[in-house]
Amino acid sequence: MDYPSSVRFLYALGNEIKTAKLGLERMRTLLDALGSPQRAYRIIHVAGTNGKGSTSAMIESGLRAAGYRTGLFTSPHLVEPTERIQVAGRPVSAAQFAAAFDAVHACAETLLERDRIDLHPTYFESVLAMALVLFRDWGIEFAVLEVGLGGRLDATNVVEPELCVITPVDFDHEAYLGKSLESIAGEKAGILKPGVPAVFAAQRPEAAGVLEARAAALGLRVTRSFETAVSEVLLDARGSKFVWDGIPMRCPLPGEHQVENARTAIAALESAGAPGEAIRLGIAQTCWPGRLERVAEHPEIILDGAHNPAGARALAAYLDRFYDPLRVWMIYGAMRDKAVAELAGILFPRARHVIVTAPAQARAARPEAIRELSDHHSIEVAPNLRTALALAGRAAPEDAIFITGSLFLVGEARALLAADAILPFAPCS
Repeated sequence: MDYPSSVRFLYALGNEIKTAKLGLERMRTLLDALGSPQRAYRIIHVAGTNGKGSTSAMIESGLRAAGYRTGLFTSPHLVEPTERIQVAGRPVSAAQFAAAFDAVHACAETLLERDRIDLHPTYFESVLAMALVLFRDWGIEFAVLEVGLGGRLDATNVVEPELCVITPVDFDHEAYLGKSLESIAGEKAGILKPGVPAVFAAQRPEAAGVLEARAAALGLRVTRSFETAVSEVLLDARGSKFVWDGIPMRCPLPGEHQVENARTAIAALESAGAPGEAIRLGIAQTCWPGRLERVAEHPEIILDGAHNPAGARALAAYLDRFYDPLRVWMIYGAMRDKAVAELAGILFPRARHVIVTAPAQARAARPEAIRELSDHHSIEVAPNLRTALALAGRAAPEDAIFITGSLFLVGEARALLAADAILPFAPCS
């Protein structure tokens, strides 16, 4: 198939969360039939609720700076599915994506004909298999894999990594992972394996107890992010500076929470044997779109996928530190299965004016319903993002427009702003 046809087929498999078939046997069978591509390179496996994408990107960048040929698998994408599979710091091409899809799809069809698997691999399973095959075929030396959902039964958990990393655990996807932090942490801890060292980010006590108990039961060597001492931390709206092990560091990802993600990434890179200078360069050169990503000036337009309570709290802390609420316009849209009332309660008071809208997704919450959840003094409804942006055109040059909530909305904004040539400079990609 060509690239558009492969993407249509993948989308036809259904929403990757709603149609997830948690379990590992189908994935193991598929990879065995594909020649076990995941055994061809070293792997760092990253789970967590928040920060796992940013941390994965920092780890990959540091490994690349250390001279390794790297692969990075993340989800979801913002604009194109090719973003999920990166080789040497760049998304694979449409042609490479389509060729990998053909290989995985053909293998899956053969397994189905022979009754070796129960159904066609899901969207997430298919793209993961494609990534693992491409990494092998392109001679990757080190791959960083971000867990999709949970950990214990996530399709990525078929790999045999040399390091497991768990970023902060918080509430999200409770319908699948449980309604307590202990339950969610238990699912994340499912990636831990005998003999494989681990790195833990700072955790809430309920989650920390579960992770530490599981690591102790397996007899693992654990590095905790607070053991990575940093000093002289200086935050600004564009990132942070700090000193680690006598080395001046610059993290270009904005937000205080990114300092913790950087500490976790540094611990992982040290464990992988990366030298200090490579770690410094890797952190400084990290690019992670859609998370406090500034894509325009005068007025500023900032994109941030604050799609769960912890993400909303991180964005709120950033707004409180760097932005006068009288300058902030907020365009917000969310999925129906998110804690919309809680998120709105955290974010909307930080804005002078709120425009609620809906991403172009069937699962999007109706903006009218979001409006009813808030008593904000200045809030209006836009049926779609283009209309919302037109309404935000009333912002003054010294104002800031934050487009936030669902990552689907953030991705839509990136595509729309680029297509309309609104972006005055190339966004991180």
